[in-house]
Amino acid sequence: MYPKPYLDYLIYFHVERDYFECHEILEEYWKAQPRGKRQVHWVGLIQIAVGLYHQRRGNINGARRMYKKAASIITGQTDSITKLGLDVQALLELLNKQIDTLEQQPFADINLPITDKTLLIACKNRCGELGIEWNMTKSSLDDALINKHTIRDRSDVIAERARQLVLRQTKQGEKN
Repeated sequence: MYPKPYLDYLIYFHVERDYFECHEILEEYWKAQPRGKRQVHWVGLIQIAVGLYHQRRGNINGARRMYKKAASIITGQTDSITKLGLDVQALLELLNKQIDTLEQQPFADINLPITDKTLLIACKNRCGELGIEWNMTKSSLDDALINKHTIRDRSDVIAERARQLVLRQTKQGEKN
């Protein structure tokens, strides 16, 4: 019923509190869809994770920007978000609270308002497959999570960017 990458996103979000991986997994899933068929509600969920990642690292402006963009997308995608087993109104309230308290309160993890019991069961089953326990109370003050983007191997990203540059240059050469 729910795509596996979405379940993995929810597990990284609620169990591991690894918002960087939330972004990576869901972005890869979203980009794998044909360009004309990409569903923008996935971007809203990606932006929530990116906002949390920024906030946890102290990038308040980046967090605010991501939360506002996510709220805008979710507001326009209420049916799609509801079909993903989330309470849209509670999610928007949560995002607005994050925005309002960014500068007044220290970072704290949040839980997405999951309303579909079959989604929770699917998440728990997926956790069982991965050998971990579904837990929505873990804290995320681990330096490896906070600074994940600075310590990961980016060779595949760099190679892909170089490949895309060559493709663009080749296309420009053909036009001239």
